[in-house]
Amino acid sequence: MLLLISPINTGEALEAIEGGADIVDVKNPKEGSLGANFPWVIENIRQITPPDMLVSATLGDVPYKPGTVSLAAMGALVSGADYIKVGLYGTSNYDEALEVMENVVRTVKTKNSDVTVVASGYADAHRVGAISPYEIPKVAAEAGADLAMVDTAVKDGKTLFDFMNIDDLNKFVHEIHDYGLKSALAGSVKKNQLKSLYDIKCDVVGVRGAACVGGDRNTGKIDRKAVSDLKNLISSFE
Repeated sequence: MLLLISPINTGEALEAIEGGADIVDVKNPKEGSLGANFPWVIENIRQITPPDMLVSATLGDVPYKPGTVSLAAMGALVSGADYIKVGLYGTSNYDEALEVMENVVRTVKTKNSDVTVVASGYADAHRVGAISPYEIPKVAAEAGADLAMVDTAVKDGKTLFDFMNIDDLNKFVHEIHDYGLKSALAGSVKKNQLKSLYDIKCDVVGVRGAACVGGDRNTGKIDRKAVSDLKNLISSFE
């Protein structure tokens, strides 16, 4: 299970790198759960990240505007992202989500077929009117994406497990695998929840709060020791 750590700037990115993260996921929490950062921040983080370490970029909690989102995807691509994540926030049903993802996939894959495209839903989709997380695997597969993810839209202390129990998550992961895609799970995931995600064969786990000083994603900063501890814990499951 790969460890994805979400820094907001180069300083935090260095902490994630030194701590041994598998994927450095550039985001901007000020603009939402999957808030997008600036192109130059992605570029700078790509420049300081070892070539064999992956850099991910979020496009934001996106609206149902396929053209706008596709243009954002191109921006992330030219900024050097290896993973491009789309938070399907403003898509209220399957058809809208599919239209957004199909156009993002076309935008990215036409330029670089090696870049991983991620369709992300939200475990608490009902709180924001987004598409159900249980439809995300099919959306990702039909659109030609590479990875399907679920996160939480509202960061108010509730975790992924407050909205999807381990049986729900197991079903989600196995459906994704049945489509031949990779899975990712995030949403204020705690250190003591990692083993459960590992056991259901989750491919990528996304973390910010648990990698920050004091365990707070908003007031704390990513710390290399916290990242290293998480990485070592995951390694101990193998």
